[in-house]
Amino acid sequence: MFKRLLLVLASATLLLSAASRAADTSDTSLVLLTENFPPYNMAKNGKNFAQGDNINGIAVDIVREMFKRAGINYSLTLRFPWERIYKLALEQPGYGVFVMARLPDREPLFKWVGPIGPDDWIMLAKADSKITLENLEQARQYKIGAYKGDAIAETLAKQGLAPLVVLRDQDNAKKLLNGQIDLWATGDPAGRYLARQEGITGLKTVLRFNSAQLYMALNKDVPDEIVTRLQTALDQLRKEGVVDEIMGRYL
Repeated sequence: MFKRLLLVLASATLLLSAASRAADTSDTSLVLLTENFPPYNMAKNGKNFAQGDNINGIAVDIVREMFKRAGINYSLTLRFPWERIYKLALEQPGYGVFVMARLPDREPLFKWVGPIGPDDWIMLAKADSKITLENLEQARQYKIGAYKGDAIAETLAKQGLAPLVVLRDQDNAKKLLNGQIDLWATGDPAGRYLARQEGITGLKTVLRFNSAQLYMALNKDVPDEIVTRLQTALDQLRKEGVVDEIMGRYL
């Protein structure tokens, strides 16, 4: 009789604990941060600060659908610069940032949900440029523009290519056209989209040197259950063709 009572009490404790954990995760509200990175994330007014419905883009639309499917609350803010929102997501419990390349040195720093979309790394040149490249090493002799804090810029710097960085990636399109740089190291499709926004077309790809995927990075304090629910929701959206449909709106 006593053993049976202990079993009942133990079972009740486990149920209460599970219910408590479920209540905790259901009440979770994540703080999501992003930056101007068209066509994945962008402020509708073109500014470097926006919140909620004033933000759109491929990744933003996918994230909204993902959180809706997963039943998780969130707030969304677009801020500047990238280094600031990266640091917040890294250090603040309940924070997340998107979109971000999932690089080996970043892997243990966050919990990841994705992939959300592709981000090939390319070197762009002017339409009339005579530059031809077969590998990244051959780019060393040229002036290369990149975006400060971006994974592309960091990778080039680690390899000793010393890119000239700017605070807005689209500024590199103008610098390329004006001859201030010879090559623009950027993402595809992001670079071409940004160039078009500046009225610049006809840039040519002279090197494709990496193929990456973009993710949402969550602070390591975010419960695993939340991460799993978000990943499951994203997988369902991709399986149903929703991700492709969203991309088709912008590209």
